[in-house]
Amino acid sequence: MNDDDLWDGDDALAPESKSSRKRQMHALQNLGEALVGLTSTQLAKLDLDNEPLLEAIELAQRINHHSGKRRQMQYIGKLMRSADSERIAQSLDALHEGSRKEKAREHMIEAARSALISRGDDALQEVLAIWPNADRQMLRQLSRSAIDEQKKALPPTSARKLFRYLRSLPESDSED
Repeated sequence: MNDDDLWDGDDALAPESKSSRKRQMHALQNLGEALVGLTSTQLAKLDLDNEPLLEAIELAQRINHHSGKRRQMQYIGKLMRSADSERIAQSLDALHEGSRKEKAREHMIEAARSALISRGDDALQEVLAIWPNADRQMLRQLSRSAIDEQKKALPPTSARKLFRYLRSLPESDSED
């Protein structure tokens, strides 16, 4: 009778391989590197309750020397083992998702402003379809002023005002 005869095939009781542990440690260190890449405002949004981890992240952000930063990242990886890494990863994903949505909204606003400036009143209906509560007269006035500024090679004051006005509008209910 050998050891294989005693093994019942249950993988839950199988000892974790060294390679598997190393992959997990590298994943935690990569998560720590992602945290180091965040700004202090973004870190505050994550609401990290692990004070030593937060201090280690802030220190790593200040270190410039390669080997010192590498050692600090390894230390952060070690601290990540005792932290709630699943919650941190989910919070980080939610933070990045919010950033993606905000960038997409900014691109949509920029496209609407460009359409209003390049096509004038022809684009007005498209913009009003996106923001039905927008002031039609305000949009028309700002887009015409922006067109005049562009023709006269003046600074784009009205174009900026148009962008700010579009940004101030709430998103339409059809997107919910």
